[in-house]
Amino acid sequence: MTETVVTTATPQATADAPSRPLEVAGGRPRTRTAGARLRALDGLRLLAALMVALYHYGGRGGEITHAWGSSPKVQFPTLHSWFAYGCLGVQLFFVISGFVICMSGWGRPLRSFFASRAARLMPSYWVAVVLVTAVFALPGVAYQAVSPSDALVNLTLLQQPLGADRVLGVCWTLWVEIRFYALFAVCIVLPGANRRRVVMLCAAWTLLAAITQAADQPFLDLVVMPEYAPFFIGGMGIYLLHRNRRDATAWGIVAVSWLTGQHQAVSNLWHSPQPDQFSYRSAAVIILIVTFGFVAVLAVALGRLKWADWRWLTVAGALTYPFYLVHEHLGWPVIEVLHQDFGLASWLTISATLTFMLVLAWLFNRYVEKWATPLLRRSLTQVQGSKG
Repeated sequence: MTETVVTTATPQATADAPSRPLEVAGGRPRTRTAGARLRALDGLRLLAALMVALYHYGGRGGEITHAWGSSPKVQFPTLHSWFAYGCLGVQLFFVISGFVICMSGWGRPLRSFFASRAARLMPSYWVAVVLVTAVFALPGVAYQAVSPSDALVNLTLLQQPLGADRVLGVCWTLWVEIRFYALFAVCIVLPGANRRRVVMLCAAWTLLAAITQAADQPFLDLVVMPEYAPFFIGGMGIYLLHRNRRDATAWGIVAVSWLTGQHQAVSNLWHSPQPDQFSYRSAAVIILIVTFGFVAVLAVALGRLKWADWRWLTVAGALTYPFYLVHEHLGWPVIEVLHQDFGLASWLTISATLTFMLVLAWLFNRYVEKWATPLLRRSLTQVQGSKG
């Protein structure tokens, strides 16, 4: 959810893959075009963000929300049961993240990797925290703001481990991403990325995730993240297939990650259709959506979606992260005004709210990210470089 899809410039040669070309259909090697963009991956990222937004707005069927004035189950008698699956957009985000971080971190020194991640995450995040805090502090907004101290802690992205209230509900996924970045930086970027190291990380992480699940140790849970590890690992395996589709080990990594990932998703998100549950999700549908996520990213990696090279997908990818940050908490006041004050129908309200959030995301991208991201990246790189 936090990635900018990078160009597919040819990775640096490594000791275990000195000049390995990519493969195309039929096993023939192909040369990557410098500057070519995986635009279909941008589209998948926006799809994942919209899935999460629909879940937040209309997928919690048993909860009476202040914005709607009733349960979303009442507002969307049929669709709410499908919106309930939108939370699986997070798992799709993590598969994409595993792929993109492996791609962008390959051949990159640690200081550049750190600068790239910080510059990508923080500018829009800081503005979103300030904006949501300010909006919730307005007298006419009936949503409780966090304390000033907790709001300040939120600027560090460390609010969860420090036990502070969250300004942005979705920031828990950023905490998951940060732990993945740290693990990847220590195990892959710091010693130098190559196929062998990525394979070893995928294998060791998969085994540790299973052990952690059995051990029930909070510290191991925090570091290993067993419920999300299969999706990051699967994305890294898919990147290895992007480099060489004949890599049997990479196929094995993706297969095992899919098998364990669907199990984690079903274990965490399935529940029986009881009246006190806010939604019901079928185990079969959860498996199908997880499978779609793996297959879709794999299709992009293997060039099966290269026909989806529309320029608007690049814009869609640029809007995904700021949209994801602001859609939930700023979306609720918009829904309340449109639905309760202006009396718009539920489907018109949710459509207008999504449109408004996308426009706001465009403003973030245009007036925050366009200048702040490269500025912060240069500043971090220069400071680190000057200190050797």
